[in-house]
Amino acid sequence: MSPSKILFFLCLSFVAGIFLESVIKIPQVFLWDFLSVIFLAIIIFLLIKKDILTIAGFCLLFLVIGILRVQISEFNIANDKLSKFNGKGQIVLTGMVSDEPDVRDTSQKIKVKVSDSLILVTTKRYPEYQYLDKIKLTGKLETPMVADDFNYKDYLLKDHIYSVMNFPKVDVVSQEHRYDVFSYLYEKILFLKQKLNQSIQDNFLPPHSLILEGIILGNNKNMTQDLRDKLNNTGLRFLTAISGVHVIILSAILISLMLFLGLRRNHAFYFSIILIWFYIVITGFTASGIRAATMGSIFIFAEVFGRQNTSSRTIVLAAALMLLQNPLLLIYDVGFQLSFMACLGIIYLKPSINYLLKILFKERLKKLVDIISVTFTAQIFTLPIMIYNFGSVSLISPITNILILPVMPWILSFGFIFSIMGALSKFLGWILFVPCWILIAYFLKVMDLFSQPWMAKPITNVSWIWLLISYFVIGLATWFLNEKYSPKIV
Repeated sequence: MSPSKILFFLCLSFVAGIFLESVIKIPQVFLWDFLSVIFLAIIIFLLIKKDILTIAGFCLLFLVIGILRVQISEFNIANDKLSKFNGKGQIVLTGMVSDEPDVRDTSQKIKVKVSDSLILVTTKRYPEYQYLDKIKLTGKLETPMVADDFNYKDYLLKDHIYSVMNFPKVDVVSQEHRYDVFSYLYEKILFLKQKLNQSIQDNFLPPHSLILEGIILGNNKNMTQDLRDKLNNTGLRFLTAISGVHVIILSAILISLMLFLGLRRNHAFYFSIILIWFYIVITGFTASGIRAATMGSIFIFAEVFGRQNTSSRTIVLAAALMLLQNPLLLIYDVGFQLSFMACLGIIYLKPSINYLLKILFKERLKKLVDIISVTFTAQIFTLPIMIYNFGSVSLISPITNILILPVMPWILSFGFIFSIMGALSKFLGWILFVPCWILIAYFLKVMDLFSQPWMAKPITNVSWIWLLISYFVIGLATWFLNEKYSPKIV
């Protein structure tokens, strides 16, 4: 067995251990006894030179390591000093604003670092606070709510937030920011993002400005509920948020576009990676954006190899490393799940879909074929997770995505250049106003045309067993199509 294949099985075992502990709590006493047996078995297998059994022993070892990694994370959550004051009455805390405030119409949410703990503070829209401001909070710490339709507690767990404070008294202690290298660069990135956002708002009116803010900066907080409903009904919501699916589909489209324009394959890959990370920096370098860009970069890197086995092993390795840093992503971060499945869909299903589409179009629309196959395969592999977590499915999304995705690189290109030029000079911004407006108008026209309520089907009370069955059927169908239609590249 090759070293890369061994590493692949070890990573899978580690991920399986994280999943097992996340759904079934395993007593730690049992684990230590099991570890002793595994170590003894591995030593014996090494001595008698049974390679397959030795590898199986190491896989069991990595399974246990995955279980222990989750238990360590849960121990840290249970022993968080600040969360012990949840529900204990009024408290006074002093901390530092640790991220860009999430400003809404009538309120804002602020992440505040107090000692080694993070809390999420909801306060009034004004006064405004800035990254690295030192503030004093007087209010009640609470455990994030758990409702029938949304588990806010689990949603915040992945970001290491275990306490919230709603509308406390806030006093600014200091606005003299003390920098290290990262905080200095991050503050400049946030300043640039604010300037670009202001440039868009100065030159566009809603809904054009709201769509462009979402696509360019991942800012969809100011969208009206009507606009959100239309995006959901048409299956285009992911294009106005920083998500793994967004980044991975954009990565695949960028590669196809650059190859179509005549760039060499390696140059197209590297240039795409640069553009993806530039996009994440411009949008504020958020944790979710970094995870999405990491998965997108690994996907592009995997595409360089051009082989399904090598590509899937690279993706699994990347997922294992991300889970080693934060094991809660596997269960509580839907974006992580979607980006991982989108990668697998494009790697395994795209070749056979490409083959079938090329027969249908007879090589006349090669660029369109690539875009259709990327969109279709990513959506097929992410559909069960979308239904399970959000309880609805857009019946029209394959058509709307085919109509919109070909123009997405141009929206991003013109949008970025326009917002940067507009931040420097209003006159320069007007130079690209017209093409940018036309592209956004096209986006809105497609959305309005296909946003009828009947085009989105609500699906409630979905069981996790259905989720497993769905992926079993998708896996079986993918294997069949690869056997029959895919070029033999494995």
